[in-house]
Amino acid sequence: MRVKEAVREREFREFAMARQSQLRRSAYLLCGDWHQAQDLTQTALMKLYAAWGRVRRDDNVEAYARTILTRVFIDQYRRRRLREEPLDDVPDLPTVEPHAPELRLVMQSALMQLPPRYRAVLVLRFWEDWSVEQTAAALRVTPGTVKSQSARGLTRLRRIVEEINSEAVLHGGGEVNNTGGR
Repeated sequence: MRVKEAVREREFREFAMARQSQLRRSAYLLCGDWHQAQDLTQTALMKLYAAWGRVRRDDNVEAYARTILTRVFIDQYRRRRLREEPLDDVPDLPTVEPHAPELRLVMQSALMQLPPRYRAVLVLRFWEDWSVEQTAAALRVTPGTVKSQSARGLTRLRRIVEEINSEAVLHGGGEVNNTGGR
């Protein structure tokens, strides 16, 4: 019995070491904060470890880990949103104009302005290159929901990028083009 546990432990450790940075990058795209991304990754890996004995090696373990990561993100977002209470007497903070020197920064900023569900769908579909069916299974929704949220999310993302570009042009920064330059 101890040998099985040692093998299980070694297999999990190897998987976690090999995939941790990829999971953390995906978590960052979901939440927009490296510290929170690290927390999300650790929580997802803990949940994966708890299920490691039930995970079959012929299954796509990496996809299962990303599914757990996405669900942890959505759960934490929901909990945080329920705890937050709006304060009426807080003064408005000055807005920071996004002068992103590269398209990547503009896209990151725009992605963070999307609702978490759209963000999750877009990250899984277009960053992770998952199929509609894989994304639907990970998010526990129908493929039709993934398709509609992909379309709506992309529409909103384009609009946000256009707004960021308009603000950059108005403030003399120039427009960010799709090659990453100005």
